[in-house]
Amino acid sequence: MAARAYWQGQIRLALVSIPVEIYPATKSGASISFRQIHQPTGKPINYEKVVQGIGPVDRDEIVKGYEISKGNFVLLEDDEIEAAKIESKRTLELVQFVDADEIDVFYFEKPYYVVPQDDLAEEAFIVLREALRAKKKVALGQLSVRGREQLVSLKPCGKGIVMETLRYEDEVRGAQSYFKDIPASKPAKEMLALAGSLIDQKSAPFDAGEFRDRYVDALMKLVEKKAKSKGKKVLEDVAEPETGGKSNVIDLMAALKKSVGGSPEPAEKSPARKGAAKKPAAKTAAKKAPAAKARKRA
Repeated sequence: MAARAYWQGQIRLALVSIPVEIYPATKSGASISFRQIHQPTGKPINYEKVVQGIGPVDRDEIVKGYEISKGNFVLLEDDEIEAAKIESKRTLELVQFVDADEIDVFYFEKPYYVVPQDDLAEEAFIVLREALRAKKKVALGQLSVRGREQLVSLKPCGKGIVMETLRYEDEVRGAQSYFKDIPASKPAKEMLALAGSLIDQKSAPFDAGEFRDRYVDALMKLVEKKAKSKGKKVLEDVAEPETGGKSNVIDLMAALKKSVGGSPEPAEKSPARKGAAKKPAAKTAAKKAPAAKARKRA
């Protein structure tokens, strides 16, 4: 494999050990980063480490500190921090199994591919993969990497297994504080049906290749134009979407009906419109009759 292994070791389930290799499942995509530039000279700006009231300081005078109260720090030496690190173990012990849909999405952090290390490990690897799939369970354990313990989950993925690092509980904000003011009322059945129809119309298999970061693409085009224009200012007008000031139920119903291809008018007005549509048709037919007689006389 071209990628370098993130971790090599063994997965342990009771007395069974499975030698595996773990590889990052993601890579850095297209991105734009900027440097601050001194405009008169065109040179990049660098930063000095300074102490308020003293000025620039030497690198060897800098130590790490943890703020325990406002302006009060506990100073820590590098060797003290190093000694506190967890010993890197080459074993990922599976300590718990949970239902696949039991872990909330905001706990998941980063995915990795898990593969058997050699041919001898394949049989046990496949048994673990298929047992997880049959039971619809996710395995949990803690992986020691670079002196820190990471909470991880393992679940089947095709012929392999995907490991995902998880955030600890104190790293996730409670949702209730954000959602508590949202009304618990149910929407009208007609609007719910229209919204469901719109979802059905736009449903399709997921294809990540259909999506691009348009902001990055636009910035790259801007950089190319700027380079060709030799520093001249380049601005392009961006059309802003129209936004209406109304937000009542009738407007929502009309918007939903228009979105699914139906009439934007409320349902109770439909009979009146149909009746009104018949009268002009009769008048048109009456007008055509004399014209036809005139052609016969000619």
